[in-house]
Amino acid sequence: VQLQASGGGLVQAGGSLRLSCTASGRTFSTNFVAWFRQAPGKGRVLVAAIGWSSGIGYYADSVKGRFTLARDNAKNTVYLLMNSLKPEDAAVYYCAATKTAVVGTSLLITSAYDYWGRGTQVTVSS
Repeated sequence: VQLQASGGGLVQAGGSLRLSCTASGRTFSTNFVAWFRQAPGKGRVLVAAIGWSSGIGYYADSVKGRFTLARDNAKNTVYLLMNSLKPEDAAVYYCAATKTAVVGTSLLITSAYDYWGRGTQVTVSS
């Protein structure tokens, strides 16, 4: 499975962006799709994840109510809709996917993910 992330850019605080993560290859082997982000000097942290078949989503507390996941199975694409962006949301955003079901806190662990896309930069100006 190959993942292609896109949609990053520069936005003012309070603005919105939509990130896209498109999967190609053996996409039927994808179970969970997630977005992580990594700010300079910090580790990669989970932002949101969605079950590819179930559509059940998980959101980090820091983005609940502002970010929304959506998926288009026909296009093999998961979107991260980011509203009310804050300067602290600025980071490189990565999409990732697992081969198997992931439950509980395992969702937070980068090593649980089998596939990674290249990052897309999100910059939020204050």
